[in-house]
Amino acid sequence: MKLPFIISAFFYLLGALVLLAGDRPEKPNVILILTDDLGWQDVKCYDIDEPAPMETPNLDALAKRGVQFWQAYSPAPTCAPTRCAIMSGNHPARAQKTHVVGGAPPAPYNRPNFRMMPPWYTGRMPADELTLAKVLRENGYRTGHCGKWHMAIDHHAFPQPEDQGFDYTRSNRGTAVHMHPHRLTGFATTAENDHHRLDANGFPYHQNSVDALNFIEESKEQAFFLYYATWLVHTPIHTRSRALLDKYVKKLGVSLPENPKHWNGKGQTNPFYCAMVEQLDYYMGQLFEYLQQTEDPRWPGHKLIENTYIIFTSDNGGMESIPNEIITDNDPLARGKISAMEGGTRVPLIITGPGIAAGVQSEVMVNGLDFYPTILSLTGTKGPAGKEFDGCDLSGLLLRDPEDKSLVRDASGKVRETMVWHFPHSVALESTIRIGDYKLIRNYDYVGNAATAELELYRLYKNVGGKVVRDDIEESRNLAGQEPARAEQMNRKLTEILEAMKASYPYYNPAYKGDLPHKAQVAEVTEAQVEGEWVQFRYRENGAEVVRANLIYTLNGGARYEEWHREPARLLSGHKGQVKLPEGTTHFYLNLIDTNNFLVSYPEAMDMITKNKTRRQYSEDAIPVVLK
Repeated sequence: MKLPFIISAFFYLLGALVLLAGDRPEKPNVILILTDDLGWQDVKCYDIDEPAPMETPNLDALAKRGVQFWQAYSPAPTCAPTRCAIMSGNHPARAQKTHVVGGAPPAPYNRPNFRMMPPWYTGRMPADELTLAKVLRENGYRTGHCGKWHMAIDHHAFPQPEDQGFDYTRSNRGTAVHMHPHRLTGFATTAENDHHRLDANGFPYHQNSVDALNFIEESKEQAFFLYYATWLVHTPIHTRSRALLDKYVKKLGVSLPENPKHWNGKGQTNPFYCAMVEQLDYYMGQLFEYLQQTEDPRWPGHKLIENTYIIFTSDNGGMESIPNEIITDNDPLARGKISAMEGGTRVPLIITGPGIAAGVQSEVMVNGLDFYPTILSLTGTKGPAGKEFDGCDLSGLLLRDPEDKSLVRDASGKVRETMVWHFPHSVALESTIRIGDYKLIRNYDYVGNAATAELELYRLYKNVGGKVVRDDIEESRNLAGQEPARAEQMNRKLTEILEAMKASYPYYNPAYKGDLPHKAQVAEVTEAQVEGEWVQFRYRENGAEVVRANLIYTLNGGARYEEWHREPARLLSGHKGQVKLPEGTTHFYLNLIDTNNFLVSYPEAMDMITKNKTRRQYSEDAIPVVLK
């Protein structure tokens, strides 16, 4: 063969390769996988200290194909606020969506036994929100949702995925539905008529996974965005594979409980949960395998995986326990779901896709709030006009150097060093701020409470020889007493950020049966009446000044999904107040807040224990608006 021919053939081949590379579809596919309650230490590739017993080979392999983040966080320590934050790009505190359900009058969980009560917070993401799905659809993407939604008062309440920009939506729970009468009965078989029949590998049929695969199969002719919100690994904790359960019983060296509804083994010894995590991994593997083996119709000669970004994460930290059952352990992280400490907000995060280096482990601090602006950049989608994101665009970090934190910058162009979480709920009642290596926890229930300090300060990491080294990710050494200046500075910054977002804070409960400073000084409403479109009211102070009042109102009193809203009232001289009724109001309450942060409701709104026990509606106790 002559040399000129060899050279000519070489350049022909090179040109063909360049042409093929140039033929890559302009719009990449995006799959955002949001697992439910999957803990940071429940995925094998995240093992530190004690090894986790769960086997997750498909997720471990995914981590090797992209970037595995070790300091990734959810926007909130519970489900609904994280989901709304990811889809809207708005911080839960700014959106007034800080916990699940919502849209109810402020009331303590248990009136005589809880010192504090959460503030009012909205029941849903606004219907007119410019969600990530809406914006991608405007850019020509086919948008799909499958699995959990939970961005409203109830799973089925308005607005649903089709109202928020999704072309395709399926919410089947698949194998996650309850087993009856308990989790040691009704295991799947290989029978053709078994709805959860076992496949060749012994895993149950999971409609939730099939729905995700069906969407991709139906959509692959165009650019697609799939929001795959798997129901796994949320309660109920079970597996329909008896073989898989027996495998973990043997591996863990445990015995199945006499009462199938209980599990009291400490740590990661729950065989039901371990089997559930492996099932999740298996279904993820089915998705990854499909992408690897399926031809891309928009890019002949290539597979779908080559032009698809995959983001895999969890909505919050692992749920460590529920009544009568220990589920998992986030150790070495403190606490878990329903706490803003590390165990409640730190989550697994793996990102892969075109242009992203493989096998990278990153210590850069990132957050689920970053997904919206990052996906816009990766897909070349123009952001909504005037939209301000509470997260940062990670595309530069992912495509250039995933280990360089200076590539993560906020809207002003500054390198991001700060993150904030706000969770004024449950027994946590806290806000937290992380600045660099340090994290501050602000506890709201500290007045007259010797067991709780107002501020806690921890140093999570330190820099040694240019490397990030773990210091106290356990949040076990409170430095607030040793470094009061730093604690106060971080607390001021936390206040500044929360006030800018108009965050709502918890209140003290005047009906608490124990001692509370200033409890006897709370005010009371003495009169309230509707005059036209206004509510006029009077109140009596009993030693503490009333500093704020709110109207809590509903437009659909008595409806199945009764939803309550908040409107500030105006305080007048002479212990009077007034507020204009929003058009369509059917019922209302009045709230008074005094200088000692006690909230008084008029009429008294029932607590959550009563609500759950009686199934009554709040409107039954509220003041009705009689139209004239």
